[in-house]
Amino acid sequence: MNIFLLALFSTPFVQQDSTEKKLLDYKCNKEIPAVIEKQTLIALSHYPELKNTRIRFTFSRKLKRSVMAARPVVASLLRKREKRVYDVLINPVFKLEHSFETIRQIPDSVMIGWIGHELGHIMDYEKRSTWGLLGFGVSYGVSKKYIRKAERIADRFAVEHGLGEHLVATKSFILDHTELPEAYQEKIATLYLSPDDIVELVAELETERDEDKKEKLLLEEENIVNEAESELNGGQPSAS
Repeated sequence: MNIFLLALFSTPFVQQDSTEKKLLDYKCNKEIPAVIEKQTLIALSHYPELKNTRIRFTFSRKLKRSVMAARPVVASLLRKREKRVYDVLINPVFKLEHSFETIRQIPDSVMIGWIGHELGHIMDYEKRSTWGLLGFGVSYGVSKKYIRKAERIADRFAVEHGLGEHLVATKSFILDHTELPEAYQEKIATLYLSPDDIVELVAELETERDEDKKEKLLLEEENIVNEAESELNGGQPSAS
C-alpha cells in the first residue's frame, strides 16, 4: 500500500522533471536571462529548427518604440549562415500612462507569445541571404507597408509552429491594456495581425493540415489496393 501511494504521488513530479529536462535541450547556443528562462525555453521548444541557432536574449533599456526586437548581429553576417548570431532585445520595463510595469509582471502565456513572435522573425531571417537581410533592414526602416508584411510573416511563423493561442493572448494583452500608451496600441493594431486574424489563421492552417492528411490517407489506400491487385495478378500491374 505504501509503495502504491509513493508511486501515485511521485508520478507528477517525475513527469514535471522530464518536461523540464526536455526544455533544457533548447538552451543550446542560447543566452537567456534567468527571470524569463522558462517562458523563453517553452517558446523555443516550438521551433526545433532553431535548436542549434545562436540566439542571445538580452535586456535593453534602449528600445523606445517596442518591447522586443529580433535582429541579426551584423558582424556574424560575414560568416556562413549556420554561424550567424541573433539578438532578441527585450525592454525589462514598459511604460504605462501613469506608471511602469516590469517584464516580470507579464503573464506567462503573453510572454511566450511575445517571444514566439520574435522567433518568427528569426525564422524569416534564416531564410534570407546576407544581402537579403541588409535589404530587409533598409526596407523595414523606411516603409510601413514593408513593416506590416514582415510582422505578419513573423506572426504566421508563430501560428504555424503551434503558438496561436499564446499569440492571441499577447495581442489581447496589448490591445486591451487600458494603461498602455495609445500610440503603441495603435501601432500594434495597424501593423500586426489582430487576435481575430490569428484565430482565423489558426483555423485555415488546421483545415489545410486536415486536407493534407486526407490526401495522404487516400494515396496510401490507393497504393495498398494497387499492391493487392498486383499480387492477385501474379505481380502484373492492374489493367485499370
